[in-house]
Amino acid sequence: MGKRKDESVLNPGSQKKQRKEYTDIHSDESNEEENLELSANGSASSQLPDGEVGIIESIQLKNFMCHSNLGPFQFGSNLNFVIGTNGSGKSSVLTALIVGLGGKATATNRGSSLKMFIQKGETSADISITLRNQGRDAFKPELYGTSITVNQRINQDGSRTCKLKSKSGTVISSKKEELIGILDHFNIQVDNPVSVLTQEMSKQFLQTKNEGDKYKFFMKATQLEQMKEDYSFIGKTKKNTRVQIEQGEERLEELKQLYLEKKEIFKSISFVNDLKNRLKDLKHQMAWAVVSEMEKEIELLNEGIKAEEGNTELLQKVEECQVKVNEAEKKYKAIQDKLITVSEEAQALHPQCISLKAEVQAKRKAVNETEIIYNRSRTELKRLEKDREQLRKRIEELKSCDNQVSEPEKLERQRRIAYLKEQLKAFHDEEIMIGQQVDQFQQAISKCREEHSRLRRERSEVQQALDAQQKQLRDLKDSKTNTLKRFGPHVPAFLEALEAAHKQGHFRKKPLGPLGALIHPKDPELILAIESCLKSLLQAFCCDNHSDERTLQFLMSKYYTRGYRPQIIVNKFQNKIYDTSQRAVHHPEFPSVLTALEIDNPVVANCLIDMRGIETVLLIKNSRRAREVMQCNRPPKNCKEAFTAEGDQVFERRYYSSSFVRPKFLSQDVEAEISHLDKEIENKRAQLTASQHRLHSIENEIRQNEDHLCGHRRHQKQLQVKVRTANAEIADLENVEEHQSADIHILQDEAEENKSRMESVKQDMQLQSRKLEELKNNLQAAEKKLEEVKEKINQVEEIAGPIKAELNQAESEMENSKRHLQHYEDKHREHEACINKHKELLVSKGKQLEEKVAKARQIFAERIEVARTVKSLDAEMNRLREKIILESSHRGNRDEIVQQFHYAKERYEDASNKVRNLRRFIAVLDEVMTERLKVYRQFLRSLSMQCKLHFEHLLRVRGCSGHITFDHKNETLSITVQPREEEKTARSDLRSLSGGERSFSTVCFILSLWNISESPFRCMDEFDVYMDMVNRRIAVDMILERADFQRHRQFILFTPLSMSSLPTSPHIRILRMPDPPRDQRTLDFQNRNDRDEDQ
Repeated sequence: MGKRKDESVLNPGSQKKQRKEYTDIHSDESNEEENLELSANGSASSQLPDGEVGIIESIQLKNFMCHSNLGPFQFGSNLNFVIGTNGSGKSSVLTALIVGLGGKATATNRGSSLKMFIQKGETSADISITLRNQGRDAFKPELYGTSITVNQRINQDGSRTCKLKSKSGTVISSKKEELIGILDHFNIQVDNPVSVLTQEMSKQFLQTKNEGDKYKFFMKATQLEQMKEDYSFIGKTKKNTRVQIEQGEERLEELKQLYLEKKEIFKSISFVNDLKNRLKDLKHQMAWAVVSEMEKEIELLNEGIKAEEGNTELLQKVEECQVKVNEAEKKYKAIQDKLITVSEEAQALHPQCISLKAEVQAKRKAVNETEIIYNRSRTELKRLEKDREQLRKRIEELKSCDNQVSEPEKLERQRRIAYLKEQLKAFHDEEIMIGQQVDQFQQAISKCREEHSRLRRERSEVQQALDAQQKQLRDLKDSKTNTLKRFGPHVPAFLEALEAAHKQGHFRKKPLGPLGALIHPKDPELILAIESCLKSLLQAFCCDNHSDERTLQFLMSKYYTRGYRPQIIVNKFQNKIYDTSQRAVHHPEFPSVLTALEIDNPVVANCLIDMRGIETVLLIKNSRRAREVMQCNRPPKNCKEAFTAEGDQVFERRYYSSSFVRPKFLSQDVEAEISHLDKEIENKRAQLTASQHRLHSIENEIRQNEDHLCGHRRHQKQLQVKVRTANAEIADLENVEEHQSADIHILQDEAEENKSRMESVKQDMQLQSRKLEELKNNLQAAEKKLEEVKEKINQVEEIAGPIKAELNQAESEMENSKRHLQHYEDKHREHEACINKHKELLVSKGKQLEEKVAKARQIFAERIEVARTVKSLDAEMNRLREKIILESSHRGNRDEIVQQFHYAKERYEDASNKVRNLRRFIAVLDEVMTERLKVYRQFLRSLSMQCKLHFEHLLRVRGCSGHITFDHKNETLSITVQPREEEKTARSDLRSLSGGERSFSTVCFILSLWNISESPFRCMDEFDVYMDMVNRRIAVDMILERADFQRHRQFILFTPLSMSSLPTSPHIRILRMPDPPRDQRTLDFQNRNDRDEDQ
């Protein structure tokens, strides 16, 4: 509210009445007193119209203090009396008026917090106050209309919300600033005791014995206290400003010295300025010299293009070669036709030659077959002759044998043969059994050796796995301090070397890797699936260009052995991840590899998209569910494959189990991985021990089986010797018996049969001989015919030979002509391409020339004709730059000197302006404050005089005497009152008066302050407290007179006493508040104008 006080006192517009009453503030006090007396006595001639703005039309309370629903109260525009017994709600209405118009809870003297005004058991309280808004001083009448309703809601937490409504009920604003603006416009001051005098404030004023408190009450009521505080604040500000000026003047002198020093240095660099101006001129010449040289280049290029376009030599060569090619083709065609004619004659003989060849072959085949039959018969005849001779000798031997063998010897030989055959059978059975045992031993040895080889392979594999796991375990333990060691123990050192090479400028863009260290799985259960998908890409590096790739390969060779270097991917670095929305797989249940990874660097994401297509690979934890998604139905759109949580790879028609058991690079729980690896290493060591024991056992078994096999093979050889010996003995015994069992008659019969067969064979040989002779004659005749046809064909081919040679010659000439034509056509095309290239170069040079001209115009707008070359200008510019650098090194950097000079100058001028402005401000402020303090003192004297005269006038009217004494120096106010003129003894002050007299005097003092204040309404609670009936009647008459004199103001008076003695007037309204029964929630009010309140 301090803001409103300040404005209402300092702003002439807010003191409308005072502006009328005190137009001549320079008049003397006697004239002023005379005028004030006239204004105090001239009530009959000073009737003003009813109030138009700011007066209270109505007020309504809900759940406020101890009242559920109080109102609405309809107040009159002039004098209003609110009467009722204590506890009926009079003070609640006044308290609501203060709070509803933005006053603080402490200003009511009824509570320290707004939430204390909420009725017990309720969560909020509502206050509705309607203010009149009519006439020429209305506030935004186009928005609010003829009245403004202020709705305040007090919440349980002590806060409040405000709504400002128009006449029609429309909410116009809910801002506190709008309410403050309305109160300022209407000059309403709810915390000013003259505007709203609460019961507590009235009691304090009546009971106070301190004259200083009375003076403060006067100052606060007239808002002079706010003006005084404002002037005091201005005085402090002026004092601080003077201190700033003194400090600024000291600083200004320092800045001036610094400015003068920098100015002297600035003047000493004029020689360097001349050099720089010369350099600037040379830059201008250089810009246009570049343009001139480019124009010359374009002119030469134009001339070259015109010369090339005018050169038709190649085109003539092409035409000449085309003529030669046409002639060679005609010659080749004529010789080809001639050769075709000759060839047709040879072709006509070919079928006859072929048929004769077939006939000769058939006849030669018949001759050969007949000759074979003849030779076979001759061989048969020789065999029969040999058999005949053998039969003859055998018969003669049998006939000449006279000694017959005895029967006992024959029986003995037969028994011996039978015994030997039985032994042979036993030997044979034993040999079969030993052979089976040998096979069994061989199979056992073979199986043992296979098992031995398999176990050795397994042991080697287990050993390799153990070594790998031990290495992985070491890497994992190292990775506890450095995660990069998962990708290899040398990776951290390699990355440090890579960073150092990048800082030294060996790379255009720093390579990224290993890629596995730059990605982070979102779901730990999918880590193995992601590693199975990406495999070696996790250790790969990515480069922006091939130059960086070569540098990285050279760097890798120092840390990686050949064959174990990670992959290097060359992919242009981009700052944005590819848009894969059209080609990526989207599944409502399962993520893709791309969505399952957190990838901060777009380059890494793009690299994995290009190399592995991670946006098309699904990750499905359950293998059965993966088969359903990928194989039972059609795979999801854009999905190429899927991986399970175990690392298995699933395609539409294939399924591959993973060789990975645990993740190696991306695992997040290192301790669990180390524990798991420890267990696996123990298992592998146990497997190695068991495998070693098994190998020793198998080797012993192999040695035992080999020993058994050698023994059986020796036994087998012994049996074979025995079998051969027995077979030889049996053969000898059987041969002796055969000589004696031969039958001579059978041999003779065989000899006769052999003789007849010989005769038959001889006859067949004679027939075959004749047939062979005939077939040979036929063959000779056919061969003769074939030779004749071949001779004819040879003759035709001899004729075609020279023609073929001539055709080959013509073909060679034609091909040479075509090659020449092709050569010159290529030359001509190259010539045309060269011309086009020069034209394109000419266009490019033209664009470059435009750019150079534009740049030259930016450097120097007007064209300069330069005779010197760019090279000579550049040499001179370099020389000048060196000289400027040399001079600057002696004198210092020119730009720094200029910058320091301008900076020092700006600081000095800025400080000087600030000091000057502050001095001017202090001077103006002194003048303003002198005038304002003069006006303030006059205003204080005027208001105190008005208050004094009004107070004395009110006492005289009622037959009393007294006066108010102001001591502005000591800030005290004393009131002296003599109740009756007939009483001679004056009383010094209010403390010696009775309670009623003191209340009456207070009313007079309040009425005096009302006369000099400009609030649209005045409220006073229990104004007649402690008064007897006489003083009360006098006070009421005074109030009625003052209200009638100020009909443009509203008066609201609260009293617990009856007001039946009031005169009848349309300007007086009485609001009576009866005691409400316990069950009644709303109070009724009676308005009285003409009737007595008891009727």
